[in-house]
Amino acid sequence: MFDLLLVIVLPFAIAIMFGRLIGRPRQGYAIVAVMAILFLGHTVVSMQAEAHGNHLLPATVSQLATGGNPGGSLEGKETRFGPDGSALMTVGTMGTTAGATDSALDSYTPVGGAGAFVGILLGEVSPGGDGGGIYSMLVLALLAVFVAGLMVGRTPEFLGKKIRAPQMKLVLAYVLTIPVVVLVFGSMSLVIGPGTRSILNPGFHGLSEVTYAFASVANNNGSAFAGLSANTPWYDTTLGLVMLVGRFAPIVLALAIAGSLAGARVHARTRATLDTSGPTFVVFLLGVIVIVGGLIYFPMLILGPIGERIVG
Repeated sequence: MFDLLLVIVLPFAIAIMFGRLIGRPRQGYAIVAVMAILFLGHTVVSMQAEAHGNHLLPATVSQLATGGNPGGSLEGKETRFGPDGSALMTVGTMGTTAGATDSALDSYTPVGGAGAFVGILLGEVSPGGDGGGIYSMLVLALLAVFVAGLMVGRTPEFLGKKIRAPQMKLVLAYVLTIPVVVLVFGSMSLVIGPGTRSILNPGFHGLSEVTYAFASVANNNGSAFAGLSANTPWYDTTLGLVMLVGRFAPIVLALAIAGSLAGARVHARTRATLDTSGPTFVVFLLGVIVIVGGLIYFPMLILGPIGERIVG
């Protein structure tokens, strides 16, 4: 628990430090609020799913002996931690790029596994790795203020600097880079022999395993859903390429965005300036993150964990 606490607290602390460094502590708190809401959301979902388990499976002796929920899912978990503690550890490390687990992801319920999976698919901004979460969230904040500017008919502005076409092209490239390589190589793996032969669990679960493999390496996580024999020429090559693009292209694009804004003039705050440190912006940024992530990955989630939950 102490190790997990440090893994989770450090990225939040960096966001608060960012607000103090720029002289706007409330901006840092707003980013922390978005990170915390996302983290609590998929943590609660995953913990509840694992605590209740699958009602079609009978209670195990170990569950009853330890006073656990008779419907809880203990398969693939250690009894010392139980379903709740295992899910907390898994979701906490999925959202922080740590990749450490104390249970088998392949054994999770569809909803419990999706709760951990979503932390990766959203770009690991809840709260993300040490430093990686903050710059990913700032890029998404630029996208949010741009959308807000279009809605009210004003030039978008963040931290006193105007967000124009050059910055938005880089932001869109940043947002699309990882999803494109994950979904393209994941789709190819589902239709060619070298990719399908490695899938040990066919159907909805197999789709989740393949997509998770590519999303994990692209987002600097390193965890595995298991159930996939990835040590083959096809997966060694494609996972290596996705790792190369996913771990370095976002850094280059984030630096390019920062460089394009570095020399821009800081404009004085007026009544027409969007407040990026208040509750309204927190809700708006949350909406942008969920909608963007949903639009990109929702078809895959329907054919993966959601479909598995409905059919199973």
